[in-house]
Amino acid sequence: MNLKFNTTTLLKTSVILFFGITLLLTLKTETTQAQKFDTGVDLYSTYVFRGVAFSGPSIQPYVEFSAGGFSVGAWGSQGIDGQASQGDLGFQEMDLYAAYEFGFGLSIGLTDYYYPGSDYFDGDSHAIELNIGLELDNFSLSGNYMFNEAEAAGSAGSDLYFEAGLSFGAVNLFAGAGDGWHSSDGDFALVNVGLSASKEIRVTDTFSIPLTGAAILNPDTEQFYIVVGVSF
Repeated sequence: MNLKFNTTTLLKTSVILFFGITLLLTLKTETTQAQKFDTGVDLYSTYVFRGVAFSGPSIQPYVEFSAGGFSVGAWGSQGIDGQASQGDLGFQEMDLYAAYEFGFGLSIGLTDYYYPGSDYFDGDSHAIELNIGLELDNFSLSGNYMFNEAEAAGSAGSDLYFEAGLSFGAVNLFAGAGDGWHSSDGDFALVNVGLSASKEIRVTDTFSIPLTGAAILNPDTEQFYIVVGVSF
């Protein structure tokens, strides 16, 4: 009981500290930097995250508030390959996140992963992850650390994931490795290798639709995916 209480307290304290720090940084941004709300939706043929396929065709909405380098929002994924008539709504994921991006390419944030079906106010239903990213010209590097074990959210606790990317115009190469729920046996392994490309589908002279495609190989599970998505 004491261990669970201490872990929960640590997570709550971490979240409060992060939001407090990012709020202070936001208040120090120049007044000319606009605050805005944004919303949108992506449609994907398959939902693949870090080399793992979670569902088939999916609708992925988001709502975000940003001010200067600070952003906070909610992101979700709703699989549309379920059988609603049989009570199967398809795979669902509903996340909250907050992040701060510095002007020199460094970003730091927190993500709260939640999967409907478990009780939202149950601590075991939320996996809290620290996200750190760095972008330098056409090179990117990210590191992610899962703070807690959350059975309903699939995290083992202390899960790690690292990814490097290299872009050549509209084409991006990437490679990622991780342990915990990222790999088939929980040991650190290469799980996400591939390339992605993007382009704009022009509808009118003033309106176009972003299109993204990716070919993804998971060397750990020996699974290969080809996905495509559009954004609105």
